Amino acid sequence: MGAPSVPSGSVIYAIGDIHGESDKLDLLHAMIRADARTREAERKVVIYLGDYIDRGPDSAGVIERLISGDPLPGFEKVFLKGNHEEFLLHFIATGDNSSGWFHNGGLDTLRVYGVEARGRSLWRPDSEALRVALIKNLPESHRCFMESLDLYHVEGDYLFVHAGIRPGRALKDQTAADMLWIRNRFLDSDENHDFLVVHGHTPCSFPEVRPNRIGIDTGACYDGKLTALALEGEKRDFLQA
Repeated sequence: MGAPSVPSGSVIYAIGDIHGESDKLDLLHAMIRADARTREAERKVVIYLGDYIDRGPDSAGVIERLISGDPLPGFEKVFLKGNHEEFLLHFIATGDNSSGWFHNGGLDTLRVYGVEARGRSLWRPDSEALRVALIKNLPESHRCFMESLDLYHVEGDYLFVHAGIRPGRALKDQTAADMLWIRNRFLDSDENHDFLVVHGHTPCSFPEVRPNRIGIDTGACYDGKLTALALEGEKRDFLQA
């Protein structure tokens, strides 16, 4: 069996966790446009691996860029769901303040959408008031975007997913919880997954290339770089902002 490849005539770009870093996203989009002009592939695809929001300074700006502008004209766009989008949607639906969202950047996102959570307390008696305010302030287009996100995408021998998959389980039997949240059981596995899995979710200093997976969350919101993996035929390249 040869090296993993993407469909002939295609160039695929996968972008790791953005986490509100709109400036880095703008720069990476410019780099992808420039890179695509050097390639012969007629079909161009960009796949976003989720976690558009939380922690960084401009979660709303990231979403707005993706739904209102066209930073990559001529590209097919695939938007995957991350656990942080799940955090927000769960909070809107339930007002649950024990889900961990406040502990993982949720207070920053509330503030970006004009919902002021007084103080930095993470266990909040005012969670219902915050939920009501977020529902009022969150643009319907942003909410619809997050509700419409896919869990995974396949291109040739590559599977793109936010967190990973459960080893030993067929793709059709994977759960949303694993695809959004899994860590060690997937990360530590040497098992052949039938696809080479491209994922984010777990930050690393550099793209993590293993025989069965490639991790491209390089900590953009932790003063790291925002990474894109470029795939054409059997060739792989990385772009970083």
